[in-house]
Amino acid sequence: MTAVTADTSVMKALRKIRTPQKQRNREFWLLLFACAISGASLTLVQLGALGTIDPMILVIGGVLAVLVFALHVVLRVVASDADPFVLPIATLLTGLGIAMIYRIDIAKDLTGWAAFSTKQLAWTAISVAGAIALVIALRNYRVLYRFTYLSGLVGLVLLILPFIPFLKARGSNADVWVSIAGLFSFQPGELAKICLAIFFAGYLVRTRESLSSVGKKFLGITWPRMRELGPVLVVWILSLLIIVTQRDLGTGVLIFGMFVAMLYVATGKTSWVLIGLAGVAAGAFFATRILAYVRGRFTNWLDAFNPDIIEKQGGSYQLVEGIFGLAHGGMIGTGWGQGRPYITPLAHSDYIIPSLGEELGIVGLFAILCLYMVFISRGLRIGMAGQDDFGKLFATGLSFTIALQVFIMVGGVTRVIPLTGLTTPFLAAGGSSLVANWLIVALLLRISDGVRRQPRVVIG
Repeated sequence: MTAVTADTSVMKALRKIRTPQKQRNREFWLLLFACAISGASLTLVQLGALGTIDPMILVIGGVLAVLVFALHVVLRVVASDADPFVLPIATLLTGLGIAMIYRIDIAKDLTGWAAFSTKQLAWTAISVAGAIALVIALRNYRVLYRFTYLSGLVGLVLLILPFIPFLKARGSNADVWVSIAGLFSFQPGELAKICLAIFFAGYLVRTRESLSSVGKKFLGITWPRMRELGPVLVVWILSLLIIVTQRDLGTGVLIFGMFVAMLYVATGKTSWVLIGLAGVAAGAFFATRILAYVRGRFTNWLDAFNPDIIEKQGGSYQLVEGIFGLAHGGMIGTGWGQGRPYITPLAHSDYIIPSLGEELGIVGLFAILCLYMVFISRGLRIGMAGQDDFGKLFATGLSFTIALQVFIMVGGVTRVIPLTGLTTPFLAAGGSSLVANWLIVALLLRISDGVRRQPRVVIG
């Protein structure tokens, strides 16, 4: 009987693959296009920087194609109604990031495991494999609702991990890294944002009635009562504690911004957004008065081209070099392998946007931002299309996390806002960030499939 059951399961899986699936067929062709652009980028990097083509890098880059198509096949079997745009966009952004990191490695003569592109390929394999495992294991995303408070606890524990003496990584400006036996390091805050998104979504589903209750009107806006301000104050204080104790301005802003966005979606009250903006402004004001490194970030932002600030330790040299790189690229860029992005410190991670802008120009950078815009809009659409409150808030929180992270990084390196220590999703070198972002891809795929299969289910 076991053999018969196994054969039946295999036949059902094969039947699902053979059955015409409009969404998956669209995804297939978009994936082919994304892999073709990524492969062409690697080839052009070699031609521009080396004047020759090394087939080995293309073989290594083919690993990305194999893995994403494996995820595509899994979606055909277990999530045939998932959104067809999320996976190709994530693939293309990851491929462009690998090509840019590889270009920096060539300039610095880094090869083998010392090369950041090799590590990024390895982390990409781990990230996509993790996304495949999550899609297979999480048959119904609604089960996460049961673990609302556990997810919040796990998120807090992940944020606290860098304070544990034998786990704390040495040599970093911010206390956000954890080292495992000295073999590898990761940022637990990247995974914490997913856990906290689950917690916020579940908490707001349970308390949205009280949060959206009628309060007093002032200046034409209905403001919540003081007892409803408690959650916002707690998250605001948590964000400030992260900034103060970990010297991590970016994560604090990201967590607080994600919560306020989900709070607005849950209640529909503009007053919560205004309270959130007031909290950010108040936090920034006090942080600049109390914390020297935050004050330095604002000084570098406001007076970046002052020679004294450029030359001082921790000054605006990195920011100015990135801006000069963008100016050097101009409208259409210097071309893959033809610029000098490696002059800017951390050109492969924090400053990968100026690196891409120098070699692809404003036009290429605008195309990348459009990819992010489509990715985020699909995530928001996934949330708004669903009828259950938990899925709506969860998908919105995940999408807004990506949106806010892109805004913070792009705005920071272009001097729109003060620079913080986040990474650009999918593009920048960094294993923990890449893993977290691909897990977000898997969650959005699962939510979109569940929304289309059971649009009438309501939770809460």
